[in-house]
Amino acid sequence: FFLCHNLCRLGLLHFFHLNFGCNQSINITTRSKSMSMLRQAFRRARRPFSPPSSSSSLPRAFFSTTTKTFADERTRPPLPQSFANDTLLHDKKVIIANRGEISMRIARAAHALGAQSLAVCAPEDVDSPHVRYADDYVVLKGGDTAIAPYLDIEGLTEACVEREVDLVHPGYGFLSESAPFAQSLVNSNITWVGPPPDVLQLFGDKIQARALAQRSHVPVVRGSENLSSGEECLSLLTEGDVRLPAIMKAAYGGGGRGMRIVRDLSQVPTTFSSCQREALTAFGRDEVFLEEFWENTKHLEVQILADGCGGVVHLFERDCTVQHRHQKVIELAPAREIHPELRRRLVECAVTLARGCEYKGAGTVEFLVRGDLSDPETEFVFMEVNPRVQVEHTVTEEATGIDIVQAQLLIAA
Repeated sequence: FFLCHNLCRLGLLHFFHLNFGCNQSINITTRSKSMSMLRQAFRRARRPFSPPSSSSSLPRAFFSTTTKTFADERTRPPLPQSFANDTLLHDKKVIIANRGEISMRIARAAHALGAQSLAVCAPEDVDSPHVRYADDYVVLKGGDTAIAPYLDIEGLTEACVEREVDLVHPGYGFLSESAPFAQSLVNSNITWVGPPPDVLQLFGDKIQARALAQRSHVPVVRGSENLSSGEECLSLLTEGDVRLPAIMKAAYGGGGRGMRIVRDLSQVPTTFSSCQREALTAFGRDEVFLEEFWENTKHLEVQILADGCGGVVHLFERDCTVQHRHQKVIELAPAREIHPELRRRLVECAVTLARGCEYKGAGTVEFLVRGDLSDPETEFVFMEVNPRVQVEHTVTEEATGIDIVQAQLLIAA
């Protein structure tokens, strides 16, 4: 999380591009190796930052950032394409249904647009930095745990109605992908900053998302519908409908949980039961499906912005191949040495998919890429859509100069 948010500010992005400088993904296989690399990166990051020479393969504009940090300031200097001059949100109230760093990030964007920001907090969080950072705050009713109030749809909706807010930004995590929460706000005539409830429901179900991709002629890996048992899964693998190695996934999962790789048929029954249990515990739904597992791939994601009426633009791609237990560790933007034709195919698929469901707001379309990024014919498949702003949105902001959170608020308004 820290690396994703501060990569450009610390010069780490410069370090990984110019010092690892290769087509292969950075393979962090052990904890000791990972820590050694990070220590070396931070030592280099302390040196004065300078843009690459004109002979670098990356555009100089990509490095046109400053190494100064802004943790103690209300705002950072405007990005080149900040929307601060737009008056659409002047005197509007924006409640932020989240806490921590992303709450502060949204409050900063709202402030830049002339809106009033309202933080929410559990009783335990009343002295947290995100509460002090906003213009005002609402203390939610306490729950069984410190995070329960942030998951209370009824309590959050009541708070929004009582404070007569105009917009609700959910951030990421918590209820950011909750169709019931979005619908509750729509029913209360409050603007939801994000995709409509039906789109959230669509991408919350990976089987439906795969079906949309197929209808949109976006390539997908061979897979199954939801499976009811390990025996049904074994039958698919035995008959060759899906080939080994394969991966079992929670249909309503995310965040790297509810996934199991299968390399041998003897593993299927126990692995299926384990995956089903984890899915039920983590997501409240035990539906599991099967896909072929691609090895030695890169993981690329395309950032999009859409207006809900068929207008969709992309902000290019991020390379998030470096992961630990399916959790992203380092993001690179743009992807190193990607062929322009391969990039065109990727972003075209992302835009087509978003148009196919009348997407609205910011989102990320994720792909697996198998082969050399410098090859225009390299094959790729659709993975999923994250219908919200992501932790790593700041990497794209630094690379493109576009304020994504401000764009979200203006699109919603």
